[in-house]
Amino acid sequence: MNEKRKLSPEQHEEILRILKARFDKNMNRHKGLEWAKVEAKLETNTEKLWSLYEMERTGGEPDVIVHDKEADEYIFYDCSAESPKGRRNVCYDRKALDSRKKHKPENSAIDMAYDMGVEILTEEQYRELQELGNFDTKTSSWVKTPANIRKLGGAIFCDYRYDTVFVYHNGADSYYGARGFRGSLRV
Repeated sequence: MNEKRKLSPEQHEEILRILKARFDKNMNRHKGLEWAKVEAKLETNTEKLWSLYEMERTGGEPDVIVHDKEADEYIFYDCSAESPKGRRNVCYDRKALDSRKKHKPENSAIDMAYDMGVEILTEEQYRELQELGNFDTKTSSWVKTPANIRKLGGAIFCDYRYDTVFVYHNGADSYYGARGFRGSLRV
């Protein structure tokens, strides 16, 4: 195991406690699932637990969304009301970051997601998340951008306004204080 991706016993207990409390509080997100089964999976996937800790540490408030029965994996999404605070002010990817000559952000959404061991949400996943509540009513989140758009220098992001999910485009090198990204993790 990568030593950098290892939690202390205190962090291990803390993240399990947080995830259980969120799971119990938001049963509408995962009807029919049992915490004991989720916890058992987490206990045997400590590197994934580290990724969930990173999602939490950066403000994502991860929660179980669904159980993929075929793969026997629980899928977590960032469920914070707004785009995670610790992941804002980032451009889309490394290519966009490297292309900026002035006022570079500290990081990119794709690089941060990779470092955390998570995947950035796709547009489809973002829409699934919005079926569970109203997210990003004041912020926006980068989503996985199709290669043909990215090849032309663009990237896409989503938000929720007027009871509708909106998908927009921007230069991949742009970044804003109210735009971050949401991640997903399979355990």
